[in-house]
Amino acid sequence: MGLFDKKYCDICGEKIGLLGNRKLEDGNCCKNCAAKLSPWFSERRSSTVEEIKAQIEYREANKNEVARFTPTRSFGKNYYVFIDDNQKKFLVSRNSNYQNSNPDVIDLSDVTGADLDIKESRREEKRKDADGKEVSYNPPRYIYEYDFDMNIRVNHPYINEISFELNPSNVEIDPRQQAQTGYAGMSHMIANRVVNGVSGAGSRPSAGNRIGASFGTQGPNVNLSREYQEYLKMGNEIKAALLQQDTRSNAPAYAAGAGTGFGSGRQTFAKTQAPQGPVKCPACGAVTTPDASGCCEYCGSPVK
Repeated sequence: MGLFDKKYCDICGEKIGLLGNRKLEDGNCCKNCAAKLSPWFSERRSSTVEEIKAQIEYREANKNEVARFTPTRSFGKNYYVFIDDNQKKFLVSRNSNYQNSNPDVIDLSDVTGADLDIKESRREEKRKDADGKEVSYNPPRYIYEYDFDMNIRVNHPYINEISFELNPSNVEIDPRQQAQTGYAGMSHMIANRVVNGVSGAGSRPSAGNRIGASFGTQGPNVNLSREYQEYLKMGNEIKAALLQQDTRSNAPAYAAGAGTGFGSGRQTFAKTQAPQGPVKCPACGAVTTPDASGCCEYCGSPVK
C-alpha cells in the first residue's frame, strides 16, 4: 500500500482522514476510537486490534460505574481525586464535574503505591549594567520553582500509573523576599516576647539577623511558603487516602527533609514525630512550641 492510500479503522470500520491514523500493533485506529480509550493508557502502539476493542467495551461499561460512584471525599485544585468510601473506589478527573468525562473507576484495593514527587528548578535574576547588558548580581540571585507530581500505581488491565500535577502553575519562592518578610516578622515576634517578659528573649535579635542573611545566600526555606506547604499537605493526604492509611492526629506526620534538595531536583520525605513542649529553635534561638510539622512557630525552621 502507498503512503497516501486510504486507510480504514480496524475498530469501527470508518475511513481515516488525513493525519487521523493512530497506529496499532497489527492495524489502524481512527482518532475517534482512540479518544474512547483511558486517558491513563500508554501502550496503544503495542496493542492489538482485539485488545483495543476489548478496552473500548470496558470503557463503555465504566460509564455505569461512574453513574454509581458517590464521592465522600475529594482532593485537588488542578486534577481532582474523588474517593467513594462506601464502595471503596476512587477516580481521578481533570475536571470537577467528572461525570462528563468518563474517568476510570478503580478499586482502592488495586492501588499498589503512591508517591509525591516534588521537582525543584531555579532561574537567575539579572540586572542591566551601564551599557544596558544583562549581568548577574553579586552574589547571584535566584527564584526557585516547584512542581508537585502525584504518581499513583495501580494493578489494572489497562493502566499502570496515574500521574498528574497537583499545582496548576509553578510554586515560586524568592529567598530575598523571604529574607525581608522573615526578618520583619522575627523583629515583631521578638519585640512582643520581650514586652511579655518571655525568658531567653534577649539573645534573639542577633539570631533574627542570621535568619535574614541566610535566606538570601542559602536558598529558600520551603517551610515559610504557605503555597508550598499547601501542596505538600494535599499530596500526603491523597497518598494516605489511597493507601488507606491512618490519618488521625496521633499518626506520624510527614515533613520535608533537610535542605532544599537542589541538584537532585527533588525533595525527600521522612516520617517524623513533632517534638513536644517548649524547646529552643536551633535556627533562630527562640523558645518555641513546635507546630504539627515539627517547625518553629516563629521562623518556620524544622526543630529536631
